[in-house]
Amino acid sequence: MTDHLFQKDFISTQDWSVKDLRTAIDLAVQLKAERRSGQVHDHILRAKTLYMLFFEESTRTRNSFETGMTQLGGHSVYLTPAATQIGHGENAQDTGRVLSSYGEGVAIRDCRTDIGQRYLYEMAGHADAPIFSMQDDVDHPCQAMADLMTLVERFGSDLSGRKFVVSWTHAPKYVRPLSVPQSLVMLMPRFGMDVTLAYPEGYHLMPDVMETAKANAEEAGGTFTETHDVDEAFEGADFLYPKSWGPIMVTEEQDEVEAMAAKYTDWRATTERMASAHDDAVYMHCMPVDRGYEADEQVIDGSQSVIYQQAENRLHIQKALMALTMGGDL
Repeated sequence: MTDHLFQKDFISTQDWSVKDLRTAIDLAVQLKAERRSGQVHDHILRAKTLYMLFFEESTRTRNSFETGMTQLGGHSVYLTPAATQIGHGENAQDTGRVLSSYGEGVAIRDCRTDIGQRYLYEMAGHADAPIFSMQDDVDHPCQAMADLMTLVERFGSDLSGRKFVVSWTHAPKYVRPLSVPQSLVMLMPRFGMDVTLAYPEGYHLMPDVMETAKANAEEAGGTFTETHDVDEAFEGADFLYPKSWGPIMVTEEQDEVEAMAAKYTDWRATTERMASAHDDAVYMHCMPVDRGYEADEQVIDGSQSVIYQQAENRLHIQKALMALTMGGDL
């Protein structure tokens, strides 16, 4: 029974039990298979509305949520602070209460450091509809769930003992948030994986997240390891997730960020490093990927890459989450 998930917020995977997360993945796999066989699901959320509030622009997130609502028979509304009274100072309480009185769900993307996730939880405290994180400063739960779904599809539901590597990589452009690596180190240990986090000095994650990752690993019987040696991290890995993020715990000043990153241009996913992993290891990335910086073209487009499967699975896992929490006709 999934009735207890009705109107349940999805702001962090930590708020859901492992059993409920597996329920979401199972439903996503089912919806994906049925969609590919030609089955239509437009009865599931017929005439229901999702409000999507973006503080930052998006490609995969906006389009996967919007497409998902269409396929489920509902409607999505794209919002920005500038296009609402949020831009004029309206608070989370008033916005949340009003939007949830109109529709059945509110999804928010807010990566402002020390603001984003707090804003989502504040709105959730007042809204009468489920709040979805479309990424915040702490977590990117839908991306992590799509990543987990990809591994389940490829390797089966028992992933215990597999080595999952989250590694920082060099990229010269904007300051990427911490939410993707943090979402991974919190979620993957809960499914028994041995998680390794590799990063240069200065690129550490939030202390609370690290404590959560360690606790999750201990509870599930896995391990959580940190290293500053990228080659050591790749050795014997099953799942490789080389991904750039900013030194946000140190600075967000662009000049300082670029100077720090310039010291570690050799931190990248190369064909040689991939060869040190297991033969069936997969290369993962949430996209957009800085080709030629974060990873070699041969790795990104090679046979071990599952990045497009991950991107597609954003659609399916989000459809499952919305169906479970927005009163879907399942």
